[in-house]
Amino acid sequence: MFFSKKVGIDLGTANTLVYVAHEGIVLNEPTVVAYSLEDKRVLAVGNDAKEMLGRTPGSIVVSRPMKEGVIADYTTTAAMITYFLKKSLKGKVYWPILMISIPGGASQVEKRAVVAACRQAGASEVYLIEEPLAAAIGAKIPISQPSGHIIINLGGGTAEVAIISLGQLVVYKTIRVAGTKLDEVIITQMRKKHSLIVGERTAEDIKMTIGNAFVKDQPKDYVEKTMEVKGRDFQTGLPRIFQIGENSINEALERPLKQIMDGIKEVLSQAPPELAADIVEKGIVLTGGTAQLHNIDKYVTYYTGVASFVVEEPLFCVIRGVGMAVENLDSYKEAIR
Repeated sequence: MFFSKKVGIDLGTANTLVYVAHEGIVLNEPTVVAYSLEDKRVLAVGNDAKEMLGRTPGSIVVSRPMKEGVIADYTTTAAMITYFLKKSLKGKVYWPILMISIPGGASQVEKRAVVAACRQAGASEVYLIEEPLAAAIGAKIPISQPSGHIIINLGGGTAEVAIISLGQLVVYKTIRVAGTKLDEVIITQMRKKHSLIVGERTAEDIKMTIGNAFVKDQPKDYVEKTMEVKGRDFQTGLPRIFQIGENSINEALERPLKQIMDGIKEVLSQAPPELAADIVEKGIVLTGGTAQLHNIDKYVTYYTGVASFVVEEPLFCVIRGVGMAVENLDSYKEAIR
């Protein structure tokens, strides 16, 4: 008797992670695809494609097929899932059972697109699990208990805010502002304020090196962090090196962070009173790659008045949850679609 492999995929806007049952996380690569314009042939996927970002001739396009957590380019996404499956299963793709994470508020059309892309990639069965639930399972939150937990999954394309009780989402909101939006505002800030044009890879480096969500209440002996940025001068068009400080970057991050905060407050304001009491007691759990932004927990605590903390290895939270759910399908039947 042949048993299909059980595979979990966290198909993110910025990164895709793959979990194979009994093996753990086997792949973590950027959600980027490079293809030639002439014959639409896929040339590179993942790390190899990311290396090409902003460095390609006119005949090659490097794109992110996921926008704001949902499929923007269907054909490329299907090709990318096929590639990641082959790489994860060492080339042996025998109709695997797939579980894939989707944004909490995904529409029926978006869900069908994900299922169809997985089927095209060779999946025999496809299960969908909402990202906040997967993140909660991965963060080892006892979701099946009758008590309220709030989880904020800060990804690349979306920030998901959800209150979970009895294994279901009670109140949730998908905010289409997250990591990639932070990169965009950094690019704009560099151009407008410092007349330096930088690409998205450089913007991501700036965010990860000196990005700071909360610069209030710094100690007296605090020294501002700076970094050297290379780009093109907006006026002369010539290459230039510039020293940028974290306060200038924080100024750029304020608007998108406020949009995320508005979403968090909206969800909190809709919480039933008993669950609100649970949340104040247990605090806010932050997961996802963007939760690695420096001081994001302080920022959330300051503006909500509720203690917040970032889980260990926030980037792997969703994929761990998807993996646990796909390995124990019967136990998580309530949570999956």
